[in-house]
Amino acid sequence: MASSRFSKVDEYGFIRSDDFDYDTYEDFMSGYLKVLATRAKKWAALLRRGKPLSRSQTLKRYIRKGIPNEHRSEIWQLVSGVEVLKREQGRDLYHKILDGPRNQEIVDTILTDLPRTFPDNIFFENMHEERPSQLYRILVAFAHHNKAVGYCQGLNYIAGLLLLVTKNEEDVFWLLKALVETLLPDYYSSTMSGVITDIEVLSELVRLKLPEVHQKVSSMGLPWALVATKWFICLYADVLPIETVLRIWDCLFYEGSKILFRVAFTMIARHRDSLSNCEDFTALAECFKGIAHDSFTIHCHHFIKSIFKVPGTFKSSTIERLRTEQLQKREVKKKKE
Repeated sequence: MASSRFSKVDEYGFIRSDDFDYDTYEDFMSGYLKVLATRAKKWAALLRRGKPLSRSQTLKRYIRKGIPNEHRSEIWQLVSGVEVLKREQGRDLYHKILDGPRNQEIVDTILTDLPRTFPDNIFFENMHEERPSQLYRILVAFAHHNKAVGYCQGLNYIAGLLLLVTKNEEDVFWLLKALVETLLPDYYSSTMSGVITDIEVLSELVRLKLPEVHQKVSSMGLPWALVATKWFICLYADVLPIETVLRIWDCLFYEGSKILFRVAFTMIARHRDSLSNCEDFTALAECFKGIAHDSFTIHCHHFIKSIFKVPGTFKSSTIERLRTEQLQKREVKKKKE
């Protein structure tokens, strides 16, 4: 394509790479703009009712079909329990923490990591501009508030993307609390035990539903941690196209961590043949790396629909049972060692 009506920089400030597939994106947006217009009208009508939104099949269906960007901050806070946290812990908590003492070691770690946050985004190019300064304060406040977690790599990407969407640092602080402390407990602890367990759960789900892929991974000796750690730690930020990530987060804030498994399983299932046919470790690793760049991931509306069809039933009770089993296996292994 010689030219495109889409600029080199997307609406969130991300610079499109030189090999960006404008043809696929043009094709996607030609249909998706109609979807966005339809959803915007439906959300506007839902919010005009004047009644407080509560968990329901209707709200769940609306969220799965996508939250308009202008309503994302409000809806994310509502469905993630942020308003409850604010009432319980005080709405001025964020500013109180920032006014308090600071651990210089934590501050230095954050300052070192800050320039690595979305280097391909124009809003984070200059560390002295508004967005990086806001991100710095968010990460400092969270690290001093939740001392069990402190600052963990990956939080900068999550908080950074939340900031690009909400444009409000205090809202980001509370959403980060909801994610780390409620929706994804132990993901960002010093041991990363939550992520380790969930990677083992993903491996078990693949073994049960895609045995040929699991057999290939096992026979090649490819660690599942190499495949899925960044997927889970960054919640697919800096992994999948931005609009697809936000649609995943819409569902994550409402339905919890099982969404992460649905996304991972769907990507793996879509490439089951190519993964199963890899002949060596390097080819298999490259194939896993490439599945996040499949053009299908750009078509976020179809992609989200597929994560609720391809894996079949993924009950929270099943995920919890598998987590318990993996924890027990790990304990048995430790005792033997």
